[in-house]
Amino acid sequence: MLTGLYAALCALLVFALSLRIALLRKRLRIGIGDGGDAGLARAIRAQANAIEYVPLVLVMLLIAENNGAGAVFLHACGAGLLVARVLHAIGLSGSAGVSFGRFWGILLTWAILLALGAQLLWGYVQAMRVV
Repeated sequence: MLTGLYAALCALLVFALSLRIALLRKRLRIGIGDGGDAGLARAIRAQANAIEYVPLVLVMLLIAENNGAGAVFLHACGAGLLVARVLHAIGLSGSAGVSFGRFWGILLTWAILLALGAQLLWGYVQAMRVV
């Protein structure tokens, strides 16, 4: 149930990032690729970066939820993922270089990825001890 909430919110984020690309393409009259436009290239990467991380983290979140992980942990991971991806998209949209949003967005994404991975591995180890 909790994963569904964060999947829906992340879907809205991906939609917003996709819509931004479509509007930029229309305004710049660029049908495919980035046409050498740096702003469009960054918008494409912001969307692609979300697509690279969001599905895996949501799958891990769902498995953790189905394994009985606590609601506070699940909400922290789900909300953290959403905040991280928004930060990263804002940071990348403003600059291709180092920025507050890019740095903290990816750092938080990696922290959530590692926390969920550790939680799932720990759950597996605990389950194997029972067998």
